[in-house]
Amino acid sequence: MIQKPSHIIISRTDSIGDVMLTLPMTGFLKSIFPEIKISFIGRSYTQAIIESCTHVDDFINWDKVFKLSSEEQISVLRSTNADVIIHVFPEKEVMTIAKKAGIKHRIATGRRWHSLSTCNHPVFFSRKKSDLHESQLNFKLLRPFGITDIPSIQVIADYSGFQAADNDLSRWNNILHSPYPKIILHTLSKGSAVNWSFAQFEQLAETCIHQGWQVIISGTAPEGERIRAESKLLQMNVHDLTGQLSLSQFISFIGKCDALVAASTGPLHIASALGIEALGLYSPKRPIHPGRWAPIGKKANFFVAKEHPESGVLEISANAVFDFLNARVTN
Repeated sequence: MIQKPSHIIISRTDSIGDVMLTLPMTGFLKSIFPEIKISFIGRSYTQAIIESCTHVDDFINWDKVFKLSSEEQISVLRSTNADVIIHVFPEKEVMTIAKKAGIKHRIATGRRWHSLSTCNHPVFFSRKKSDLHESQLNFKLLRPFGITDIPSIQVIADYSGFQAADNDLSRWNNILHSPYPKIILHTLSKGSAVNWSFAQFEQLAETCIHQGWQVIISGTAPEGERIRAESKLLQMNVHDLTGQLSLSQFISFIGKCDALVAASTGPLHIASALGIEALGLYSPKRPIHPGRWAPIGKKANFFVAKEHPESGVLEISANAVFDFLNARVTN
């Protein structure tokens, strides 16, 4: 059993949503070991997410480390003087470097062959077949510390330590200072989740506008181009935020709004961690169902379709979504 660690590295080099659901592990570890230092290995596009977590002391940019020579990569990890690394996402290259760097305790799932050759604390469990939420599954990797109890979703949410930076958003004061409810519609998911059609988002936007709400459409610049080409959303009386904010600014912007609606995406998990009304749209199909990927937070909720859509479009009523949010935002 690992006792009294001094510096733990958490490695998760995949997407924003996955990283968001890993952050509570950092707060939990600091509640158990108050004096430890925590570093986080992530990608450039998740840097703002990781740096928004108050429990993370240092960010290690894997995209930059990956470009270095093998000797330099080993030197980077060795120089941290970390005594533990938790491979939440088992990236083969990171696992190999961590072993060569001499990190004493190396934890990962034991269900991959390269885990068994690079890690000395393999943990055997199946994510695919489990009934646990993704954030709870991450806690199974803490068994080598003697931690076997899995906290509830409600408890885990309290450990995220996620806070928006104090960014200058004065350009959008006319939206953010409006006395009317502000709702973000994040319409695309880069194929990572089953979603609504543009027509369904248009219906929700139309209802919100009719009720006086400020409607904001978010996404990357390429997503904005697709929205303009394939939908009427940006021709409506909405605010187009696509491609106009850095991720850090977007986090700050989300925190100043009242609600966000999206499929199972990173922005949905950001909104839930920031404590605004975060409403996710989900298929009931395992393993993409809300039991595994629902947003977690005090105001996090979700709607789930009755059936997994063969057409790829979730059958969830836009009117039902509005009625639910209206009752929560305006009361």
